[in-house]
Amino acid sequence: MELGLAKYLAPYLLSTLKFVFGPTLGLAAGLSVFEIVLVTTAGMMTTVVVLTYAGAGFRFWVVNKFNPNRRLFTKKTRRFVKIWRKYGVYGVSFLTPLLLMPAGGTLIVIAFGAKRHQVLINMLISAIFWSFVQTIFFKYFSDQITSI
Repeated sequence: MELGLAKYLAPYLLSTLKFVFGPTLGLAAGLSVFEIVLVTTAGMMTTVVVLTYAGAGFRFWVVNKFNPNRRLFTKKTRRFVKIWRKYGVYGVSFLTPLLLMPAGGTLIVIAFGAKRHQVLINMLISAIFWSFVQTIFFKYFSDQITSI
């Protein structure tokens, strides 16, 4: 029983931190495509839900705790503004599982003032899509990648 729970818990927990770890670890654990999509999406959405409802306060605490004398205009903040202006909530949500961590994408979207329901719906659609795409990619093309 403990091994069965760990088989699902490990991809779930790693998906809360970095999305790509869910499909890879799920395949290594022998989960089906449906199980991997479900567990990986649940992991990302746990982070998204927690940060969506505690995001503003959490962001304020992190900034003041770790960098109280931060500069407002830096290369990093300009890059975030550029990404936001170019892609908006839909683009950032779509790219979060692929390029960003779930926490990073959620905090960016919240920092620019997106509505909660919009964040949750867009991140859910993105998580389902990318978990399916990544799982299929890793499952069917891993042999070709390792033979190179």
